[in-house]
Amino acid sequence: MRARRPQATNPRREHRRPVSWVGVDEGLPIAYGVLERGVPVVGSDGAQVGTVDHVVAAPEKDIFHGIVIATGRHGRRFIEAADIAALHERGVDLRIDAAAAQSLSEPGGAAPVFAEDPGEMKGWHHWVNVVRGRGDWKREG
Repeated sequence: MRARRPQATNPRREHRRPVSWVGVDEGLPIAYGVLERGVPVVGSDGAQVGTVDHVVAAPEKDIFHGIVIATGRHGRRFIEAADIAALHERGVDLRIDAAAAQSLSEPGGAAPVFAEDPGEMKGWHHWVNVVRGRGDWKREG
């Protein structure tokens, strides 16, 4: 009986298969402030989802909101901090799998900016409005 010869793989089909990162050394754990652009982002299933585009944070308050990733053919996606398991020098590990990450929405610009009109700030009415829902705040832009 002859041994079966392995079939040649189609390079196009091979390209579509997700890259597995199981057993890859991602380096030491790091803080969000030193995470660099281009670092691979890996889903919980071990498949590479994309690469880091930029970090979304409020560094003056030390608040990490998440990251925006570049996925190639799926565009950019925002990954919330709650969906990120770990940040490393050479890899970001997610709590969600690749399919869930690719189904997330694209980032949609900056957060709205609100400013108080100093002419409308009158004593206790101002504070009541702040507690009640910021009735005297104006949305900019």
